[in-house]
Amino acid sequence: MDSFGEVESSNNLANTSNTHINNNNNIKTSSSSTSSRYKNQKRRDWNTFGQYLKNHRPPLSLSRCSGAHVLEFLRYLDQFGRTKIHTPVCPFYGHPNPPAPCPCPLRQAWGSLDALIGRLRAAYEENGGNPETNPFGARAVRLYLREVRDLQSKARGVSYEKKKRKRPPPPPSQQLSSGEA
Repeated sequence: MDSFGEVESSNNLANTSNTHINNNNNIKTSSSSTSSRYKNQKRRDWNTFGQYLKNHRPPLSLSRCSGAHVLEFLRYLDQFGRTKIHTPVCPFYGHPNPPAPCPCPLRQAWGSLDALIGRLRAAYEENGGNPETNPFGARAVRLYLREVRDLQSKARGVSYEKKKRKRPPPPPSQQLSSGEA
């Protein structure tokens, strides 16, 4: 059985402590189920992008795909978005929780697009693509994502701040004991 099927079947046997047991009775922790969820999503995204290339007029091969095609794909996905993005003329522009409905368009949320590009970038390289020619890492794609983030931040009144990394505590040899001053 392939690794995707093995992990999916193990997820059906979850117990309350977030451990999973696969068909071989090996215990897997919740981090491995998260990993498999990521792998499954990455595979679905890769297949969706492949289908998009196949349906493109004219059909595109992956080797001919550029950052411009990735942007076209992201704009295509906007029609399936579920996040209300207020226009500057909307009375709720800049309000995260508007009190009433408005006719502003639904779009893909920046966080969803950012995560999608990350998964597709990894999938491209896993499927034999050269990291230097990865269209998902193109400058135009990075600039587009930054623009979407900034526009959505203003339109929805939500700030997207970079999360600070938690630093690990220093090793015990550098910490002072409670008796030392």
